[in-house]
Amino acid sequence: MRRIAYDAAAQGDWVTPQLRLPSGADPLKRVATALIELAHTAGLSQKRDKKLGLLLNRVQTVAMAGVSLTLREEQDSPDPHTVLTELLVEIGRAARKRGGTAVLVHIDEIQNISSGDVLSQVLVALGDALVHEEPEVAPGGMNFTVALPIAVYLSGLPEFEDVAGARQGATFVRRFQKTTLAPIEDDDLMAALQPFVTEGWPVLAADGSPTRIFMEPAAQQQIVELSHGEPFLFQLAGERAWYADTGNVITRDHVLAGWQHARDEAEAHVERILERLPQREREFLHAMAELPVADRKLTQIARALGHERATEDGTIAQRLDRKRGILQRGPLYTFRHRALGAYLTSEWPNIPSS
Repeated sequence: MRRIAYDAAAQGDWVTPQLRLPSGADPLKRVATALIELAHTAGLSQKRDKKLGLLLNRVQTVAMAGVSLTLREEQDSPDPHTVLTELLVEIGRAARKRGGTAVLVHIDEIQNISSGDVLSQVLVALGDALVHEEPEVAPGGMNFTVALPIAVYLSGLPEFEDVAGARQGATFVRRFQKTTLAPIEDDDLMAALQPFVTEGWPVLAADGSPTRIFMEPAAQQQIVELSHGEPFLFQLAGERAWYADTGNVITRDHVLAGWQHARDEAEAHVERILERLPQREREFLHAMAELPVADRKLTQIARALGHERATEDGTIAQRLDRKRGILQRGPLYTFRHRALGAYLTSEWPNIPSS
């Protein structure tokens, strides 16, 4: 997502920074502040339009008060989500008028919005702007409508769709096209590190002269094996390998030495995924992990759980496959989330340093 945003900004589009939402943060404040910055980029704050000025002032109030705004405002005042939609629409209009410009909003860790009411306001504000259409008249007098050049990216855990849809009974989630990222293939991770092996990474030496940091093929392979297709673990293993030594070549020993300082964080990363799952789904995964690979069939897993029939476990398996992206069903069940599978079935992340 950062790369998409960077490329868009480089092409002249109006892009918010990555709006990361820590647990407990007020998302309305974050979104309102970002939209005000986009309004400045679009030049809206410089226009002497009374209505627009009132709108900007209202959004500024949301940026300062956030969720608490609805607790003290008069009933006839616009809701926070309404003014956020209005401002995003105005920014979209400005982008369309400029021509060739798009507006991109990126909210990360969206699952951290724990309040259903607040989540509803955020998604309705963004969703209403996405479906907003402007009237247009074609040559010859034909009337039609066009959407504004607005793109919104929400990133976070796969179960967010369930939280936003099923729990709230909301239909606005359907306005967003869902993409669940699968683990990255090992060949792709190897390709990502290949420039380190063949060309080296340009840096400045202590004396200010240019030099390059290279990586041994064995180090490249070890980083990929430790990562199990997880982007976060790939970044973590690579970062710790980089700082494990000050020489010009990263070796396999450096990767393993750096991993000793990363394994607690890697373990916590996988444990958080497990902890977010309902108890029955965790029990299913543990039962599956304890079976030999050749026995990982639904009937065998159900038997290991003490169930006479596999029917009641089929729904759980389906959710872990389609909704969570953790396992893959088939004649034999496999761990699609390979890091979680390694955690449940091996000593990973406790890898010896040599």
